[in-house]
Amino acid sequence: MARSIVFVTGNAKKLEEVVQILGTTFPYKVISQNIDLPEYQGEPDEICIAKCKEAAKHINGPVLIEDTCLCFNALGGMPGPYIKWFLTKLGPSGLHKLLHGFDDKSAYALCTFAYSDGNPDSVVQLFRGRTEGQIVEPRGPTNFGWDPCFEPNGFMQTFA
Repeated sequence: MARSIVFVTGNAKKLEEVVQILGTTFPYKVISQNIDLPEYQGEPDEICIAKCKEAAKHINGPVLIEDTCLCFNALGGMPGPYIKWFLTKLGPSGLHKLLHGFDDKSAYALCTFAYSDGNPDSVVQLFRGRTEGQIVEPRGPTNFGWDPCFEPNGFMQTFA
């Protein structure tokens, strides 16, 4: 039986994406567990490290967490790690309208995974992916966060 690693999420779609990305040769069985973690504030790396350490305390074993930021260049990187709250209040169309007064509609999505082996003395390992794009008027399905208003550079469609 394969060893398991806990991916902390209550979102079945995120779990599905992670399992698909890791592929069939990944040597661990990925299981999910929904843990109510504090909403930390700070820079993306600081937030991920704190969330991962807290999750590892709950799991008492290998744990993986994910945090995604959406950063608008015209706003100096905001909303960044606070995108969840902006999206809750404004929705995808409100995110687009937020940049109405700016010529610069460029943005980037920053996805950070943090891994802990469960040992409180171990260093949390971070893995980052960054996609450059533009904030556009929402297009496509609106059931997965800010995907409808983020169009990656080089594509004519949004993440939705």
